[in-house]
Parts: sequence; structure tokens; C-alpha cells
Amino acid sequence: MTGTSAALPEGDWIRGITIRQPWATCILAGKTPENRPVHWPWQGWILIHAGKTKPEPAVLCDPLVATAIRGRELHLGAVIGVAHLTGCHLDQGPEKCTSPWAERGAHHLVLADVQELALPVPATGALPAWKPKPDLLAQVFQQLPDFRP
Repeated sequence: MTGTSAALPEGDWIRGITIRQPWATCILAGKTPENRPVHWPWQGWILIHAGKTKPEPAVLCDPLVATAIRGRELHLGAVIGVAHLTGCHLDQGPEKCTSPWAERGAHHLVLADVQELALPVPATGALPAWKPKPDLLAQVFQQLPDFRP
């Protein structure tokens, strides 16, 4: 591991979350929240893993999505960023959940400190969340030398 990687904490401080495209790339472009069908009690740092499934063409035509992904490559089967998952709450209606990305009736993952990787790191994810192996973390954080959890 590099010097930066050696400074990373031990234990259960980070997970990988597999997110289908184009939503994974939209998060890198500012999409918040990430919508999920069930509550997530876990909080901490996450690897944003783009799933292997190609996006439906109709989704790519949505104006909100099209604007977010303009000029970006939709990588598949790779870690493309990291973020801090600070909480999860059930949709509270348009008065309180004002983001155009917030799905009504969904659980909203609140993400902060989203950092995009310059180079995607190929990886196999799992649903819903998974524990990344040390060699994957080393490859990811080699690209983020100033990262401090």
C-alpha cells in the first residue's frame, strides 16, 4: 500500500455500493439523494461502484439525466468515486425533500464529500452493499492522495 493507504483506518469504516448507470455517474455530477427501496442503517464512507448493466435508452433521454451526464463516459463494472454516506431517511414530500432527484416514497441516502476518480477501477460489486478488499481500496485511494476519512 502507498503511504496514504497506510493511514487508512482498520475495520468497518467503508463499504461499496453498486449503483446502476446512469445514476452512478449522476451522483458524481451532483445527484442527491440516492434513492433506495429500503432503509439503510449503515453510515460511513462508500465506494461508488457502477454496475455492469447498460442503461435503458429512455432513461438517458430524461432532461435531468442528460444534463448531468453530458460529456461523461458511463463506465460499467468499476469503482468511479467515493462519498460519505451521512444518513438515510424516508421521503418527506416535496416540501422537505426538494431535490429533483428525490423519488417520492423512496428512502433517500444522503451523500456528502463526493469525490470522482480520474480513472475507474474495475471491480465486481454485489447488492446491496459489500465490503471492499484491501487491494481494491489501495487502487482507489492511490488516486486520492489527500483523502482523510
